[in-house]
Amino acid sequence: MFKRPKTKAPKRDQLRPGQRFEGEVRDLSSDGQGIVAHPNGRVFFVPGVWRGEQGLFEVTGLKGRMGFARVLTLNEVSPRRRPSPCPHHGFTNDACGGCPWLFMDYCEQLKNKQQLVKKALQALNEKLEIASIWASPEELGYRNRAQLKTDGKRLGYVAGNSREIAEASDCLVLNEKNRSTLKNLRGKLPNHSWKPSRGKQWSTLDFDDDITAEEVVVNQRRPFRQGNTAQNQRMRDWLTERITSLNPQDPVLELFAGSGNFTEVLVNAGCKDIYAVDSFRPAVESLKDKALPGVSGHCSDLDRIGSAEELSAQLSRAGLLLLDPPREGLKNLADYLALAKQLHTVIYVSCDPATLTRDLKVALTHGFELQEVQPLDLFPQTPHVEVLTVLNR
Repeated sequence: MFKRPKTKAPKRDQLRPGQRFEGEVRDLSSDGQGIVAHPNGRVFFVPGVWRGEQGLFEVTGLKGRMGFARVLTLNEVSPRRRPSPCPHHGFTNDACGGCPWLFMDYCEQLKNKQQLVKKALQALNEKLEIASIWASPEELGYRNRAQLKTDGKRLGYVAGNSREIAEASDCLVLNEKNRSTLKNLRGKLPNHSWKPSRGKQWSTLDFDDDITAEEVVVNQRRPFRQGNTAQNQRMRDWLTERITSLNPQDPVLELFAGSGNFTEVLVNAGCKDIYAVDSFRPAVESLKDKALPGVSGHCSDLDRIGSAEELSAQLSRAGLLLLDPPREGLKNLADYLALAKQLHTVIYVSCDPATLTRDLKVALTHGFELQEVQPLDLFPQTPHVEVLTVLNR
């Protein structure tokens, strides 16, 4: 009997970079990119688009079940889209990637940040009340600090769609002092002393509005400070209100204290016994130089295994724990809470709703209840959002 030769079934996914497809932006990811479904079901992440927009997209990369694409044309555009006021803004290999939402109306940005926080934290409790986000008083000209990249010939930020330097002659989100510093630094090009060391793609120039271009030191970090002065003051005011309702005699453990931004609030609110910890030694030294009454500064890598045990004496006494970690959060929070038997209040300031949700889940298993959630916009024109929370045991 004649048997028909078997033919190979076509692969479900034969996509390749360069191929095009039509689709609709159904949502935004936590890093602010559009989520677009390919007709075959694969999910693609696309920068520079907004929820509800439709158009033609081109595949730029594939990774597992995900993909990456760029927008070619939009035939359905968000009514809240606006022309970008910055000539450096964009999503090509030579455009600055520092303000990925600059093309979108600010009120729409705030609406999406509120939804981002709600989506993340209501995974803990569907009925959780989340306060309305606090908008920045200025959506441009607010940044009090910056880090530039340079190879000694070029100066700017990292491009939005590559690891190349996107030159910047100006930066609209910097405050006036820092815009002047940027222009003065550009006047120092070309600069052989800024050339990156072997194996490095660039050198860094960190500055804030406390220094001039002449005081900038190549590849030297500045002590951390919140990048939006007005919004930082609002956080400090919020913290003051929360602290004044507590017993000032209770010992306080502050983790990721930096050079004392929130430590000063604790002191001014009457706290008498504060142990402030940070992993960046220059920041701790700066805190010590302030000689704040009742404050002891300590340098420790808080994510390191065993770091909680190193602080066991302070944890066993603390009534208040104040946290302001980087985006990674505090992965070993459970170790700290297990040693904090007297702890009744945790104030957690987060810049990433995903890691905040992870850490709050840990706190809930240790007998804490989430009492307050207050989103705040520190960085307009970006998907980043700050979240202030209070937990009580």
